Amino acid sequence: MPQITFECPDDILQTLSETPEHFAETGRMLIAVKLFELGHLSSGQAARFAGMERVLFLDALKSYRVSAINLSAEDLVMDFSNARNL
Repeated sequence: MPQITFECPDDILQTLSETPEHFAETGRMLIAVKLFELGHLSSGQAARFAGMERVLFLDALKSYRVSAINLSAEDLVMDFSNARNL
C-alpha cells in the first residue's frame, strides 16, 4: 500500500496540542469524512481509508456534522416517487 507523507510545522502541532501520531490519525479521518461528503468515496471506501469498520464510520459522521445519507435532491425526489408507486 502506498504511503503518503506531508510536513506539518511544529507550531501547528503545538497550537493543536497534538502529537504527530494523533494528528496523522485525526487527519486521516478528516480526509475520509470529506471525501465521503463530497461523494468521491463510498461509505465503505471511506471507512477503509479511515481504518475502521463501516458502521463505526457512519456513526462517527454525526460528530463531524456530515449526513450518512449522501443523496442529491433529485435522488430524494426519485426515491419518494418510487416509494409512492409501491
